[in-house]
Amino acid sequence: MKYPLLRQGEAEGKMVGILMLSKWHVHAVDYARQVQAQPDARITCVWDEDAARGAAWASELGVPFEKDLDLALQRADVDAVVVDTPTTMHREVMVKAARAGKHIFTEKALATTVQDCEAIAAAIREAGVKFCISFPQLTSPLTQLCKQAVDQGLLGRVHYLRYRMAHNGALAGWLPEYWYKVEDAGGGAMMDLGCHPMYVASHLLGKPARITSMFNNTVAPGGVDDNAVSVVAFENQAIAVLETGFISPYNSDCFELLGTEGAIISVKGQIKMRSNLVKEGWYIPDQLPAPLPPALRQWLDGILHGSPIPFDLDKALALTVLLENAYQADREQRIIPID
Repeated sequence: MKYPLLRQGEAEGKMVGILMLSKWHVHAVDYARQVQAQPDARITCVWDEDAARGAAWASELGVPFEKDLDLALQRADVDAVVVDTPTTMHREVMVKAARAGKHIFTEKALATTVQDCEAIAAAIREAGVKFCISFPQLTSPLTQLCKQAVDQGLLGRVHYLRYRMAHNGALAGWLPEYWYKVEDAGGGAMMDLGCHPMYVASHLLGKPARITSMFNNTVAPGGVDDNAVSVVAFENQAIAVLETGFISPYNSDCFELLGTEGAIISVKGQIKMRSNLVKEGWYIPDQLPAPLPPALRQWLDGILHGSPIPFDLDKALALTVLLENAYQADREQRIIPID
């Protein structure tokens, strides 16, 4: 789908110069392609904590490589950064980027600890730069349908969400070896794929009240969680069961949102719904909401036009609150209250 990129009379001819910060993340190449597809943004430089990897990627992209992060951030042709470094490096690179006056787009999670998130947020707010975190599931027709149904009361009192997002990356061996290094990634499957069910649950159910987890390691190197479940109770008494893993070749994408008057379920993209307030029985919605523009496009519109960026620091921080407490709950084998 193509989206309107420029508003008439605004930002005509403007081009956002973007510094790609690392090819570490498995989605870094995808973000580079997204940038290259925009008529009002271009990649102007690459930096990478692995100089050899970064230099090779810069050569592929046809842009300079700068091994010194501070010098890269000082470049006159850099207006903004796309962050795909190891998650545990996010605080270092984002604080530097904000202080250099560069707008920031980041892969999830913002950081592995709330303390690091707060340091990043303080630097961004002080600098006044535009920020966006990649929460792609919030742009999907399914999530929008659910949000509309919840807001309109079509499901009655929503009391249960089950969301499973998993793949077979560790089982089939297609994830890079460094993906399992806790010192870089900060965790395993829940820190990676588990982000998506977590931020969707908060989007639909509100403020969490307590959390517990059970994480296991089956085949993934490094002992990280490759089969994981967190259970979150929300202030409105709804419960979310959030499942993820790196060892699931079958039935790896399941969604259920249940209320006292209806439900929405999806298995492998097949969506059906029921609402006693609309009609009897299950039905397939006649028309799903259109997908929203990707987060990166919304970020560019925020930079160029001052448009609202919904995937903001508050949502980013809320995700890390869940993640940090989820891992603590598993380590301590208990229920953790969330302030």
